[in-house]
Amino acid sequence: MRRYRIVHTTSLSYDGGVRAAHNELRMTPLNEPGQTTLENRIRIRPMTWSHVYRDHWGTHVMAMESLAEHGRLDIEAISTVERTPTEPHEPVLGWDAVHDDAVQDRSYEWLMMSARTRPGAGIGDLADAVRGLDTPHAAATELSRLVREQMRYQRGVTGVHSRGEDAWIERAGVCQDFAHVTIGALRSLGVPARYVSGYLVPKRDMAVGETSTGESHAWVEFWDDGWVPVDPTNGTEVSTDHVVVARGRDYEDVPPFKGIYSGRAAATLEVGVAITRLA
Repeated sequence: MRRYRIVHTTSLSYDGGVRAAHNELRMTPLNEPGQTTLENRIRIRPMTWSHVYRDHWGTHVMAMESLAEHGRLDIEAISTVERTPTEPHEPVLGWDAVHDDAVQDRSYEWLMMSARTRPGAGIGDLADAVRGLDTPHAAATELSRLVREQMRYQRGVTGVHSRGEDAWIERAGVCQDFAHVTIGALRSLGVPARYVSGYLVPKRDMAVGETSTGESHAWVEFWDDGWVPVDPTNGTEVSTDHVVVARGRDYEDVPPFKGIYSGRAAATLEVGVAITRLA
């Protein structure tokens, strides 16, 4: 068992006054097998009102407004999360079962191609490289390995609005790009796949009481009569070092912070994540 305190801070500084800021926050870790959120507090300054709900994908969302004029918006999300190992998933389905019409119809949302996940130049060839493997499970795990092998992790090559095919052309990007490339290839094989957003503990050997600088992270889950996680960025097992916050079709469904405001001022965004091991 691992227990973590995660402090996720977001600050928007404006070079002038703005008002009527409408934002959505996805900063509350989920409760599910292997993960229990013991505490979650979100502090926002300034805030006029807020409303909390679950979106279509089951993610906790806080919708909030800051109506009075302000030059800075500060958000601090503090969570205490307990992670325990779960039983590894054994391969179950063959290709015929995954391609069954009922499965494909039920999984349509996890098979549809978006601008971020469409298999553009080269990604189709990536999928073809694993198409002949015995099971979808084998193809998905090998596909994750190939993406990790052929792409390098590099900031600045892509941006928050980049598509998977853009990153694949460069053979570089960040975890968001690794996930989009993998999802696009899996869906082109007819394997349902979804985008997972959360946190990755930066050090596997963190001592109790130790605090490390972390960041948001993204990985992938594919369908094999149950959702199976893979981390194409790191190639590590998705277990007690991964904390799930949100799931969706691609990044558009899961951003930790998004919104609009009224005013001509330009905004500067600062984000920080600190993870402390408590047990």
